[in-house]
Amino acid sequence: MMRTETKQDMTYDTSVNRSSRWWLRHDSQSVVIQAPAERIYSLVADLPRMGDWSPECRRAEWLDGADGPVEGARFIGHNQGGPFGLMKWSRRGRVVTAVPAREFAFATEEGGREGVEWRYRLEPTAEGTRVTESYVVSWIPTWARIVDVPTNRVRELREGMRHTLEQLKRVAETAPPAR
Repeated sequence: MMRTETKQDMTYDTSVNRSSRWWLRHDSQSVVIQAPAERIYSLVADLPRMGDWSPECRRAEWLDGADGPVEGARFIGHNQGGPFGLMKWSRRGRVVTAVPAREFAFATEEGGREGVEWRYRLEPTAEGTRVTESYVVSWIPTWARIVDVPTNRVRELREGMRHTLEQLKRVAETAPPAR
């Protein structure tokens, strides 16, 4: 059962099976942005700009000749986080869904396996566009699960999603309309 709580313009997933400090599963955050879905999609699907929104991703690059967000396109993301921002890592990934103005998703790899799928869903509302950022963990190595507990990775990911959505909202609502 999924319940939601709302504070200001943010909606938080409070379902029983969401991630807990003890086990990463899935989680989501949503915000209504007063901008067209096309503009928001162009921001979230521009992976080389992900570092502009995300507090964890520093930069991303397309790989294997890819130059944009199409299903199957491969990329590498470079991240920094954890206590005092001391942890740095890079993950390869693949775009799994690229439907302009509706949905963008990618899966990141760990040890040659897809481990976490990140998704942005865009839904029109009377006030603009509801953007939901979510993740689903299908697999992460044991060492990562062990590190997740003392670093409170769940909290870090929730705060990161909120920050990312707030940055997207700020930019999308102040950007000039596309020509």
